[in-house]
Amino acid sequence: MSGALYVVYAGAALFGIIIAEAVYMLYAGKKDRRAAINRRVKLQEKKISQEQVLIQLRKERGLDGRSFLSMDSLKKLRVQSGVTMPMTTFLTYTSGVALAIVGAGIVYGLPLLLGLGLWPVIAIILPLQVLKFRRNRRHKIFGVQLPEALELITRSLKAGHPVPVAIGMVAREMPDPIGTEFGVVADEVTYGSDLVSALHNLYERVGQEDLPLFVTAVSIQSSSGGNLREILDGLSATIRERGKLKRKVRAISTEGRMSAYILTAVPCLLGAAIMVLMPHFYTSVADEPMTWYMLGGSFIWLMLGNAMMFKMSNFKF
Repeated sequence: MSGALYVVYAGAALFGIIIAEAVYMLYAGKKDRRAAINRRVKLQEKKISQEQVLIQLRKERGLDGRSFLSMDSLKKLRVQSGVTMPMTTFLTYTSGVALAIVGAGIVYGLPLLLGLGLWPVIAIILPLQVLKFRRNRRHKIFGVQLPEALELITRSLKAGHPVPVAIGMVAREMPDPIGTEFGVVADEVTYGSDLVSALHNLYERVGQEDLPLFVTAVSIQSSSGGNLREILDGLSATIRERGKLKRKVRAISTEGRMSAYILTAVPCLLGAAIMVLMPHFYTSVADEPMTWYMLGGSFIWLMLGNAMMFKMSNFKF
């Protein structure tokens, strides 16, 4: 087998891993919704005390103590991604997947030294990309749920309930991720934390960009007073409009992202077609070091072009 075929197989394997991860997350989320409305409610069904529920949720998210191989930035990324798997187990799985990719490449002709050099690179990049994908997906869901949660808090305040009770109602009535996160806030307040500190902890756990608006509104109301119900009404409308504007910008910038997808797919599809139609096309140059240097350079230039195109088609506001 030629080395060029390895590139096609490695790309297909990585794409398959991403698809499998996405399918697993979608299936797992549906399964949790069938069993209970959110993770916190599911733990409460086990008839354990509320304090034990809080301890378990914090332990799953890696918020109690420092675990092995958990640097601060990686730990923060893991917490915000919502992954409940221990960090050592997660890194073991991703390193195993990276080793499998490199092993497949070596079997199909990749030089041994090059494969050993690629393994630590893949083992570092793969977990970061999986965590970032999970975090971005979680932020997107949380951003959609936040206006609904604020409206639920507003209705509870209109009924005469205090703010902690209104937050606890969100924890009981809404699914994950916002249900469990607001439930942790309610539990922290129950066990001695003040509301403002609990909300700041919420932002550290989630990191969603609209949360500081809610945290600041409650903090100002707690210190200086005011009509929190009217503030949250306006805040909910503001967050909804921000969401509409983001979706509109994303729709307008779709052309740039699709161009990047197509330009990435064309070389892979062309290489696969050549290997199927003319299997021996690259045989004469597969053992030449320059072939791998050129393939590596082409890959780097392709990724650089994609990064520039995505940078131009993504807007932060």
